[in-house]
Amino acid sequence: MSQPNQQRMIGNRLCKNRVTMAPTVKFNAGEDGQVTGFFVEHYALRAKHGCGLICVEATAVSPEGRLSPDQLGLWNDEQIEGHRRIAEACHRYGALVIPQIHYGGLGTHPQCGPLTSPSAVIWNSWGQEKMAQELTVPEIHRIQKCFVDAAVRAKSAGYDGVQLHGCHSYLINDFASEINRRTDEYGGSTENRARFGCEIIAGIREACGEDFIISVRTSGCDPTIEESIGVADCYVRAGCDFLQVSNGIHDISALPHDERLPYNRIAALGVAFHDHFKGIVPVSLVNGIRTPEQVHYLLENDLIDMVDLACGLLADPAFTEAILNGTPYVRCCSCKRCGWGPGHSHVCPALMKRNDEQWVWNVPKLTRSDS
Repeated sequence: MSQPNQQRMIGNRLCKNRVTMAPTVKFNAGEDGQVTGFFVEHYALRAKHGCGLICVEATAVSPEGRLSPDQLGLWNDEQIEGHRRIAEACHRYGALVIPQIHYGGLGTHPQCGPLTSPSAVIWNSWGQEKMAQELTVPEIHRIQKCFVDAAVRAKSAGYDGVQLHGCHSYLINDFASEINRRTDEYGGSTENRARFGCEIIAGIREACGEDFIISVRTSGCDPTIEESIGVADCYVRAGCDFLQVSNGIHDISALPHDERLPYNRIAALGVAFHDHFKGIVPVSLVNGIRTPEQVHYLLENDLIDMVDLACGLLADPAFTEAILNGTPYVRCCSCKRCGWGPGHSHVCPALMKRNDEQWVWNVPKLTRSDS
């Protein structure tokens, strides 16, 4: 029976347990996308409390492809040293650590650059309908090189690998999705729509070697689960070591799901991928995992290889210890505030009080039996 504290190989690296930190952007980077002390402390704290793998939030590979003006970056060599501080801090506690490298595409912030897409489409960007620019083949190759160069910088910083952001309407997702109407080698068939991501994977593998983890956070249903698994098959053949499954452009609200299950329909996409890729590459799921009982259910029933935690770890960095050891924890109340602000704990007034000029918890931690 699989337990959260069991070790797991990811590529050629050993992860000490099955609990991982999902990338959750904090929009708090310094000038020119630089790492600040906040980020070092933020990720080190989650590593200290036991996460087996830390995925550093979306990190831009080029300044014009950012999702926010204050997004972290790995687009120049001056940014390497700050990322080295994150990697060293997390390694100190035995965690693997990888940054999620990212290009905005249809999710690009208007202050950073134009909307770009595999095809010219009208897209709602920050409340306004805009026409996205269709990328030319030379532009595609330039952006692919930005990803590979960012991965090389990540390796220089001491990271164990990288994750490609292939979800949530960002560029890799755009190529793989149904909005891609190209008629050249980057559009049409499943293999062609996956080609943009596959060529990035191959380039990173050649530049960074076999011991460097290449993960893809991939869409689980764009427009169907079967089609997205086909895209992920291409990624794995290209050299992807680890699939971390979330949602993408397609609306999955009507996707059939048994509401009696202790996980939601986004997490269920990861379960479907695990069934397909079992014994080939490890798969993680994410979304709505708020209690240790959910994590134990998923792993003990062999429904997934790894569980990505997001809001639960933002609410309480010690949530991992609650999963591994049954210790008390502060349960996420789904207020969303900690997920987007620069603070690394809740700022929900109903649950906190002011004490010596700092916000502190005004509620007791839960034990697993209380939850």
